[in-house]
Amino acid sequence: MSEAIQEASSEPLMHLITFDLEKEIKHGIQVSNLAYRTGKMLGLEETMCHELAVAGILHDIGKLKLRNYITAEEKPLIVEEIKYVRKHPKLGYESLKERGYSDFILESIYYHHENYDGSGYPKNLSGEEIPLGARILRICDVYAALTSKRSYRDAFSPEVAMEMLIDEVKNFDMKIFLAFQRTMHEEEKEKEKVICS
Repeated sequence: MSEAIQEASSEPLMHLITFDLEKEIKHGIQVSNLAYRTGKMLGLEETMCHELAVAGILHDIGKLKLRNYITAEEKPLIVEEIKYVRKHPKLGYESLKERGYSDFILESIYYHHENYDGSGYPKNLSGEEIPLGARILRICDVYAALTSKRSYRDAFSPEVAMEMLIDEVKNFDMKIFLAFQRTMHEEEKEKEKVICS
C-alpha cells in the first residue's frame, strides 16, 4: 500500500493526539455524502443509502474513545501507535451496538478498514466476506482523507486522489470503485454546469 494511502486510511498517532473534533465531523459528513451517492449509483434502495449515510457520519466515532487511550501515553512506540489506531473501528462498533443502530450500520463501521485483497483490519476479511457497506465506506473514507488537508500534508486534488486510488485498486471492490468513479465524474459535471451558468 502506498505511503499516502496508508496515511490516509490509518493516521499516525501524533495526528490523533492533535484530534480536532470539527475536522472529524467534516470528514464524517464528507464520507457520509460520498457513501450515500455511491450507494445511489449502485442502485441500492433509499433505506440502504440512508443507512450508508449514517454509517459514514459515524464511521470514526471510535476515535473519541481512542483519544483517551492515547493521551495517557507519553511517547509510545510506533508498534503501539498502530495497535491503538487499529482499535477505533471496534471501539466505534462497541459504542454504538446498544443504541439501536442496524446490523448493516454497525458492520459497516466495524469493517470499514478491511481491504478487498485481505490486507486490512480488524479481521483480514477479503472480497465479499467484507460487508457491502464497509466496502463502500472504505473507498469513500480513503478518498475523503486524501482530499482533506492534514497537519502533516496539504490536501491532494481530486484528480491526484483518484490516481492514487487507482494505484491501490486491489484494496477496493472493483464494482463499487467504478460506481464511485462515476459518482465523482457526475459531481464534476454538475460543478462545471454551475460555473458555466
